[in-house]
Amino acid sequence: MNIQARVLLLAKDQQWPERLGAELDRLGWRTITAYRADAALACIGDLQIEAVLVDAAHPECSAKLVTQLREACAPRRLPIVQVTSNGQYDIPEGWDMVYDRDAHPQQILLGLEHMVRANVAEEEYELRRDTLNALGLEIPSRDDDKPLAILSVGPADPDFLALSHTLRARGVDLYAAFTSYSAFDYLHDKTFDAVVLWGRESVAEALSIASGMRRNTRLYHTPVFLRLQKSVDLDLGDAFLRGVNDVSAPGANEAEIADRVLRLARAYRRQSNTRQALEAVNHSPYMDKGTGLFTRDLFAAHLARLAKASSQRNRPLSVCVLKISENPEISQARMRKSLERAMPQIGSMISRLVRAEDTAGRLSEEVFALALPATPEAAARLVGERIGAVISCTAFESGNGRSPFVVEFDVGVAELIDGEPVAEALTRAAQQIRPSSGDMDQAI
Repeated sequence: MNIQARVLLLAKDQQWPERLGAELDRLGWRTITAYRADAALACIGDLQIEAVLVDAAHPECSAKLVTQLREACAPRRLPIVQVTSNGQYDIPEGWDMVYDRDAHPQQILLGLEHMVRANVAEEEYELRRDTLNALGLEIPSRDDDKPLAILSVGPADPDFLALSHTLRARGVDLYAAFTSYSAFDYLHDKTFDAVVLWGRESVAEALSIASGMRRNTRLYHTPVFLRLQKSVDLDLGDAFLRGVNDVSAPGANEAEIADRVLRLARAYRRQSNTRQALEAVNHSPYMDKGTGLFTRDLFAAHLARLAKASSQRNRPLSVCVLKISENPEISQARMRKSLERAMPQIGSMISRLVRAEDTAGRLSEEVFALALPATPEAAARLVGERIGAVISCTAFESGNGRSPFVVEFDVGVAELIDGEPVAEALTRAAQQIRPSSGDMDQAI
């Protein structure tokens, strides 16, 4: 039987894992439970576990256990999180995060997603550096030491001043917006590592800002922290679905809130810097001149390196092929050279829409491919369809007073089978696309 668990729960008893496991399973993060440390270590070694949650009441919960868990999954990186019921926010040395036993499952899920993707981006940075170094190219080093920039949106009251003092004491550049209008002015003009939204009497405006950020492709990944100052009528599940990443209880102290905000901001900064460092080589001679994406040969070389690392780390790896759909409008745009002129913009959009850890390449004139590490086939299809949906909402210039045209993609996806040549996986993905021209075989 093939077990597809993503989260390991190390529990003292059945009550906690049954409740949390059922909720995480429902949200798409399949769980498996162990009650002994040796069983947990075996699970990490054998399964594609992405994160570990450890009950603080477990008799083997210790710094030694954290070390053993990290060694068992190496070279794969995974977050190790402690779940406690002592009511204190205290992250021991070596742990990645602490959650209260009563934390909302969606809050835990979003936190895990944030940490997992940051770890995968770190792994991809190292792999892509090796691929490009083999060609004599250097990836710029990341500047992770610049002060974090955090935007606080809410009224200037004593709680805000206390949090402001705590964050600034930790070297943060804190900006304050007292209305939603000024908040979006700031967000339009400057890049922030996190946004803190304040909810006192009502959270309607705060949730509206979070939703607005999620509708903006540039702000989509910026973490949002909701600071509750008093008990309010709030559907936590709805808040998380609308774009909030973390929520503080009304009684939380400023030191705890500052630490949680800083952890979100630091993880996002690492991902952003990784993306910028990787994008810095987009205009090198080894990249596709029309789009700045990987050429077919460079994509193939890096995909082979990814496949080897995927096997070593016991992570899934999927490939996605996107081919411009054939229709009369595209035929006319191709004849007028309008499609060719739109290619730099299309390539740029694909580059921005993929995650920091994903690799995008151009296989032929109208065929693109994505390498998606730590991504199973179903999730890879969602990534490809999301990119296609966003690009299909863009109107491209036809020139000579003609109506603009839109570009849609046919999408094919395949998850790499262990030991399978990467070319076969690309071929399986391409075979899902209905044939409309003779360039698919040549591209693959």
